Parts: sequence; C-alpha cells; structure tokens
Amino acid sequence: MNSLEERIAQFTKMSQDDPDNELGHYRLGQLLQEANRHEDAIRSFRRTLELSPQFSKVFLLLGKSQVALGRKDEAIATFHEGHGVATSRGDRIPASEIAKEMEVLGVKPPEPVAAPEPEGPETGFKCARMMCPAGKRARQLEKAPMPDELGAEIQQKVCADCWNAWFKDMSIKVINELRLDLSSEASIAEYDKHMREFLGLAGG
Repeated sequence: MNSLEERIAQFTKMSQDDPDNELGHYRLGQLLQEANRHEDAIRSFRRTLELSPQFSKVFLLLGKSQVALGRKDEAIATFHEGHGVATSRGDRIPASEIAKEMEVLGVKPPEPVAAPEPEGPETGFKCARMMCPAGKRARQLEKAPMPDELGAEIQQKVCADCWNAWFKDMSIKVINELRLDLSSEASIAEYDKHMREFLGLAGG
C-alpha cells in the first residue's frame, strides 16, 4: 500500500490535472486532514464545494479542520450551512454528525430546511449518492450493471444518472489519473473504493 504522503502526491496531481474533478479534491482533502495538514485540507474541501455545493459530507470535514485550527466561528458557520444542505436533501447521516459537532461547540443545530419541490413527476426512488442531481426524479437502473452482488447493490441503491456519470466519465478519470491496471487485485480494490465513494455506497 502506498504511504500517506505518496497518496497525497497522487491526488494532488489528479486535482491539478483535472481541476474540475470534485472526487479528486474531496479525496485529497481527506488525506490532507488525515496528515493533520488542515490548512491545505480546507482549500481542497472548499474547492470540492465550489464544484458540488450539495455534497453535504464535505461541510462536516471542512468544519472539523476549522475546529482543529481553532477557528470556532468559521466552523460553526460551516456546520450551520452544511446542516441546512444535509437536511434539505434528506442526507440523514451527515446531518446527524454535523449536529453532534455543533453540540460539542455549544451550538444548537438549526431547524430543518424544507427541500424545494423538484420539477417533473416524482419517481419514489431515492439515490444513495449525496450529490445526485436528479433528487426525487431519480430513475432506477433497469438492470444490474454487473452480474454480481455489487451490481445488484448498485441497481438497488444508485440511480441511472449517477451510474452513467461514474461509468462514462469519472471511472475513466480515476483509471487514467491513478494509472490503475485492472488486471491486478490491488488496482481493482482501489477502483472499487473510488466507485463506492462516488456512488455513496458503504465501503467507499
């Protein structure tokens, strides 16, 4: 397994080569936070939110780095905004975690914000991906994209739009930027990890 600094270098290059890749900036921020490089992590998380302002978990991580640097007021503002995004989208886990962080800082979480009604008919299918652009109009995949348990899980939890965004665009970026050789088990594991993270599945 690559060292933490090697992975940071890897994702730094990925984010520089493709500055509009929110997954690259998000993962880089996580690694920088793990290395206690919170100032750099904050920059990565802010860039992620510029690209995907509805990515509620990023507010949680951004606020934690601000707390680590002693920026309590900034963190409270971040958590306030993130809690509103999470509750409006129905992202219960990030909303709960952000509320706990606010309580630690002695702040009461804000009242939930009602989500605006999306245009078009609702489908009744909720996509697992936090950044799903379809919202209540998400369409379930007609069949599993792979003939295995992971494929069945994707069909059950991920909408067609988000799967296509991964398969037709982001997966190619991940393979190319990380130079993955999908004939090796290590590369397949790395690929699956990024896929799960992008799609909002457990294990990502």
